[in-house]
Amino acid sequence: MVMEQQALLAFRQAFRRLLHEPSWNGPHCLLNSSAWRGISCLNNRVTAIDLPDFDLSGQLDDPLVLANLTELTILSFRNNSIYGDMLEFSFNLKLTSIDFSMNKLSGPIYDSLQYLDRLESLQLDHNMLNGEIPPLNQSSLKALNLSYNNLTGQIPRTATLQAFNESSYLHNPGLCGEPGPIPCQDIEVNNRPETKRSLFSDGPIVAVFILLDIIALIFLARSIFVRCMKPKESKEVKEKSFEVEFSGLDVNRDGLASEEEREVVKEVKREITFVRDVGGFDLDSLLKATAEGLGRGSFGTSYKSILPDARVIVVKRLRELSPLSSEEFSKQMRALGAMEHANLLPLLGFHYSENEKLLFFNFAQNGNLFDRIHGGKGPNRIPFKWSSRLSAAHGVAQAMEYLHRNTKGSIPHGNLRSTNVLLDEKDVALVCDYGLISLFPPSLAVRRMVSYKSPDYKQLGKISEKTDVWSYGCLLLELLTGKISAYTAPEGIEGVELCRWIHRAVREEWTAEVFDAEILVERCAGKGMIRLLEIALSCIEMSPDKRPEMGEVVREVEGIIASDFDTKEDSTGRDISTAAGYSHT
Repeated sequence: MVMEQQALLAFRQAFRRLLHEPSWNGPHCLLNSSAWRGISCLNNRVTAIDLPDFDLSGQLDDPLVLANLTELTILSFRNNSIYGDMLEFSFNLKLTSIDFSMNKLSGPIYDSLQYLDRLESLQLDHNMLNGEIPPLNQSSLKALNLSYNNLTGQIPRTATLQAFNESSYLHNPGLCGEPGPIPCQDIEVNNRPETKRSLFSDGPIVAVFILLDIIALIFLARSIFVRCMKPKESKEVKEKSFEVEFSGLDVNRDGLASEEEREVVKEVKREITFVRDVGGFDLDSLLKATAEGLGRGSFGTSYKSILPDARVIVVKRLRELSPLSSEEFSKQMRALGAMEHANLLPLLGFHYSENEKLLFFNFAQNGNLFDRIHGGKGPNRIPFKWSSRLSAAHGVAQAMEYLHRNTKGSIPHGNLRSTNVLLDEKDVALVCDYGLISLFPPSLAVRRMVSYKSPDYKQLGKISEKTDVWSYGCLLLELLTGKISAYTAPEGIEGVELCRWIHRAVREEWTAEVFDAEILVERCAGKGMIRLLEIALSCIEMSPDKRPEMGEVVREVEGIIASDFDTKEDSTGRDISTAAGYSHT
């Protein structure tokens, strides 16, 4: 998965040794193996990072740097020189072995460790970790070493932690209690008066998608007290509001808050507005759901939540927005919610507070177009056939035509790229992240949005519908060639100057060689591929005035589909290289 490779590349940035490691290039997984040193894979997913004695020296700035490696089971950095805080494992729930022994880690041990129900071995000895030990109580834990740190407080009296002998706790001067070597007789101990919680417990909602202001208190799915004030029954289902009171309660493992805490906690009311009928999805279901990180995009982080009824919801947490009042934000979100098209990912609802802006969507089961084109290379890859690529091209074109034709004021998408085209369970293309361009300051948009890399912006200093047409042309080239465009490549992945490269190919008359080998074998698709390439070339014309409207593009793509080149032999008997003998000016 691309998100996994991005996580590994981000991790690599912290260590000069890895930056010069020649094997850490190219695809990170090859089905059930990896060419990357220290990486193990199964079914094209990373399952182990094993880099002991690897001379790694550097600081981990982001505790969630490996959050997208959700299939990770083994993590070993034994005997290196890694410093900074411990990693956060709220999304790595399949971990069985963690070994950071003999490094230079400092800071607390995050509480997320206690939710790793498969954890068998935890080796954190010979570091500089401080604070208290989380109340680990998973029955799976059979090996533990926390010695030679700066841990303090009383060893929690859980069955798991009490089962280890004192060697697991040696040389922590501030640590006391059984089974450690230092009794707590002369130390006034509060049993975890101030828990060092996971990153997600101290701030804005993340893993469990609890919607609250920055002043709201601590939440995890097991530590929530919720009262839902349901709206009055109405025949109108187009828009609903749910008002929720969250109580930030410190809880024990059974999810029970103390009476004292109940008395002092302040309740914070926040409203979530749903802009369409969401089929029984409510906040109570969301708060009980399991959560998983999907990764960061241009303007926010997305998470998926599996509801009790097995429905999957995605929450996108927007960041770095322009200053917007509640009324302005609500107006724009309602406008997005009113958009209805089979090839647009529909907005389900939104949340606004001073410190949190959240959007709700359905989950697209088959990932995104970028992963479908470029991911899973290997013998077990399911081919991305010509007919499927043509269908995606058609769906995206229809969505863009709808946006240009139906949006008041004709607001361009601004960030059309293959990672922003999702695929549902039937492989229907769904364009996402539309209508957001006005939410972000121009200085940020210039750095991150595809449209600002177009010839239009470079020459004229503005973007328009024709900029979207250019982006669509780049997308078609990606579909046809199987190459990653430098204009739209995700962070950490190198791309090709695809527009320049394709013009050179046409000019030098080696057009047949530009097509992805996966579709080049489909001889009956030759004419359709050439025609779609011609559409792409017209879309990436340097002059916006020479580019077609999206409505015209839709009709041309539909003409290719009607010709049915993907199922019938070319009646002329010519191969693709012959059919490609044309010039484009």
